[in-house]
Amino acid sequence: MTTAMGAALRRIQLGNALSAFGNGFTVPFLFIYVSQVRNLGASTAGIVLATFAVAALVVLPLTGRVIDRRGPLPVAIAGTVSAAIGSMGLGLADSQSLVVAAAAALGAGIAVIQPSLATMIVWCSTPTTRSRAFAMQFFLNNLGLGVGGLLGGQLVDTSDPSSFVRLFAIESAMFLVLGAAIATVRLPKVPKVEDAVPTDESAKGGWRSLFADRAMVQLCVLGFVMFFACYGQFESGLAAFAVEVTRISPATLGIALAANTAAIVLAQFVVLKLVERRRRSRVIALVGLIWTVAWIAAGVSGLVPGAHGVATALLISTYALFGIGESMLSPTMAPLVADLAPARLVGQYNSAFALVKQLALAVGPAVGGLMAGGGMYVAYIAMLIVCSLGISALALRMGRRLTPEQETPLRASAARTGTAEKAVVVEETDRMPVSV
Repeated sequence: MTTAMGAALRRIQLGNALSAFGNGFTVPFLFIYVSQVRNLGASTAGIVLATFAVAALVVLPLTGRVIDRRGPLPVAIAGTVSAAIGSMGLGLADSQSLVVAAAAALGAGIAVIQPSLATMIVWCSTPTTRSRAFAMQFFLNNLGLGVGGLLGGQLVDTSDPSSFVRLFAIESAMFLVLGAAIATVRLPKVPKVEDAVPTDESAKGGWRSLFADRAMVQLCVLGFVMFFACYGQFESGLAAFAVEVTRISPATLGIALAANTAAIVLAQFVVLKLVERRRRSRVIALVGLIWTVAWIAAGVSGLVPGAHGVATALLISTYALFGIGESMLSPTMAPLVADLAPARLVGQYNSAFALVKQLALAVGPAVGGLMAGGGMYVAYIAMLIVCSLGISALALRMGRRLTPEQETPLRASAARTGTAEKAVVVEETDRMPVSV
C-alpha cells in the first residue's frame, strides 16, 4: 500500500467512526422517541422502522451503477447530506407524515453511504491489506455505536423532547463531518485505481454480469441466510424469546447486547490474525457452527427457568458468540465481495451485497416477530439452528468456485513472491560464467 493510499484510508475510517458515534446517540432510542416522546404510537414507530428498509431497497439497485460511472466520492457525499437532513428532520418532526419523510431521507442516505465507503476502501487497499481495512471499519463502527449509545443514554430524558432534539442534532452533525472528511480525500492515482473507474459504456450490463457470476450469486444467497439468522433477529425474535421464554429483564437484555459489542471490540484483531491466512470459505463455515452453538444455548436457556442464573448466562453467551462470529466475518465477507468483482463493477457488487443485507434485515425481523408473537418458540429456535448449519454448507459449496487469490489472498501473494524470487535466482544463476 502506498503512502497516499494509507492517508486516504485513514481519513475514510476516521469519518466513518465519527458517523457511527453519531448513530449510537439515536439508534437505541428511536422506537421510544416516535411512539412515546412524540406520542405517535407504536404503529407509527413500526412504520418508521419499516421506512428505513423500504428507502434502502429503493435506492440500492441504482446506487452501484452510479458509483461505477461517477465514482464513490460524489455518491457518498450526497448520502451524508441526505442522512444529515433526515436525522435533523426526525428530531424536529411532530407529525406522522414528517417523521416518515425524515426516516425515508435518513434511510436512503445511510443505504447510499455504505457501498460508497466500501468501494473507497477497496480503492485504497490491496488484496493483501483489504481484510485488515474492513476489520478496522467494523471495529470502529461498533466502538462508535457503543460509545455513542452510552453517552446518549446519559443525555436522554423521555419527559423532555428537546433532549432528543439534541441527540438527533449530534447525529446530523456527525454525518456532515463524515461528508467533510471524505470530500477532502484524494484517491491515489495509481493504475489499479484508475482502472477501477470505468466509462459509462463499461458500466452497462452490470446486473447481467453479476448474475452470470456464480460465485457472487452463491455469496449473495449465503449473505441473505447469514443476515436473516443473526442481525435480523437481534431486535425481534431473539429479544422476544429472551424476555418471554428465558424470563430475563429488559435491563439484562441490555447487558446481553453490550456483551455482543464487547466481544466484537475485544476479539476483532485477535481473530483477524487467526483468520486472515485461512481459507475464507472455511472461516465462514466455522461462523455457521459457532452460531449453531449460540442458538442451541439460547434454546437451552428457555428450558431451565428454575435456574435463572444459568439461563441468564446462556442467553448472554448467545449474544457474545454472535459477536465472535461477526468479528470473523468482517475481514472475510466484504473483502471477498471486492475480490470477486471485476474492477469496473466494484460499486455494483458492493451495492448488490448491501441490497441482499437490507432484504434480509427486512424479512428477518418480520419472520422472527411473527413467530414470537404466535408463541412458536421451539420452531423459531429450530429454524435458526438449521439456518446456521446452512451457512456452513453454503460456504463450503461456494469455496469450490473461488480461486486461490479469492480464498487466501495473503498466501497467494506470498506464493507469487516466492515464485518470483526463485525465478530471479535461476536467472542470475544462468548468467554466471561457467568455469572450465
